[in-house]
Amino acid sequence: MANITVIGTGYVGLVSGSCLADFGNTVTCVDNNLEKIESLKRGVIPIYEPGLDTVMDRNTKTGRLKFTTDLAGSVKQNHVAFIAVGTPPADDGSADLRFVEQAAREIGAAMDSYLVVVNKSTVPIGTGRKVSLWIKEELVKRGLDIPFDVVSNPEFLREGSAVQDFTHPDRVVIGSNSDNARKIMKDIYRSLYLNDTPYIETNLESAEMIKYASNAFLALKITFINEVANLCEKVGANVQDVAKAVGRDGRIGSKFLHPGPGYGGSCFPKDTQALARIGREAGAPLSVVEATIAANERQKLKMIDKVEAGFGGPGSLTGKIIAILGMAFKQNTDDMRDSPAIAICEGLVRRGAGLRVWDPAAMKEAAWRLGAIKDRVFFSSGEYDAMEGADALVILTPWNQFRNLDLVKIKKLLVRSLFFDFRNIYKREEVEEAGLRYFSVGR
Repeated sequence: MANITVIGTGYVGLVSGSCLADFGNTVTCVDNNLEKIESLKRGVIPIYEPGLDTVMDRNTKTGRLKFTTDLAGSVKQNHVAFIAVGTPPADDGSADLRFVEQAAREIGAAMDSYLVVVNKSTVPIGTGRKVSLWIKEELVKRGLDIPFDVVSNPEFLREGSAVQDFTHPDRVVIGSNSDNARKIMKDIYRSLYLNDTPYIETNLESAEMIKYASNAFLALKITFINEVANLCEKVGANVQDVAKAVGRDGRIGSKFLHPGPGYGGSCFPKDTQALARIGREAGAPLSVVEATIAANERQKLKMIDKVEAGFGGPGSLTGKIIAILGMAFKQNTDDMRDSPAIAICEGLVRRGAGLRVWDPAAMKEAAWRLGAIKDRVFFSSGEYDAMEGADALVILTPWNQFRNLDLVKIKKLLVRSLFFDFRNIYKREEVEEAGLRYFSVGR
């Protein structure tokens, strides 16, 4: 087993560090935010992720998982350093690598013996080479020539099921030209190897490309079924029947073929933008990815149009109150980064509506994400409180507790009987039987 430093205690760093400790490694998670580190030492987790608290608690009690602000000290004590910092999108759509560079340079300024540096952050192709250069530059400043290897080990974590994804992955990608570094990485993930998890061994650039290509393809699947859903509405087809049949094809698969208001979150929007830019700069533009990005933005606007059409067309939303259930980009997370709910809520307000919103986990996040329209938003205390006195209901996130609402009660609470199910979690006949007018996506 390995002694590991994980730099960054955001979503990827915290999940990765906790699960690596659960594999039997000794892990020190490092962050420059003292308040955050002190909270983590007390067992306070800054993100909503089912199951993470149990893994963290188990491994902090055994001493395999620790938290500190001392990056230099941790690097000196351990022989593997994972970089798991954020790579937010820059204004031009490219990935901002300043935090990756900062981590790499701090590693170079601190290391005093052979080290395997593992890039866990999602980064543009070629970043592994840059990390190596940044570390070497810091070593030169110190007049030292300490050997090290850089590995690309991208994460494939879905928010809401990240612990399961990390401990039961489809594959582990190890990008490196060093046999020694590969051996160390296999030892780190030894418990997965015993469960027959396949290793994909390749070079740095291919590993970096694998991450972007995977996320872009999944975003494409979501966007494709959304566009098929829009066509289904025009021609009288049922997109759920279409998706079910298409997904049974073993060459395609059923995952990510669920129509809705568009994709969001911390990965797909950022990674598709970054990959599209990489393609343009390399002289090999990815027209399919570019089209996916544009179509996803259109899908959000279509949801606004659908609500307005349900009320009676242009101008009909003025003065209306709409209950919004779900602000997070998906269920089982509090993450609202690029959530379709933001664009949809802002669009409804621009057309004259007021909102009553509720999400089981993302209310704190919603309070500042909707800051631009806060004067037109009431933050409710529950799903039925949101519907009290509203003209219509719009479901944007498929939380389990939204799947079995009391339809008779909803009919009584809403001033108008408009039920917009943008996740297709209800059957039309059961909603209409309760006296509500039902609107979905692609049916």
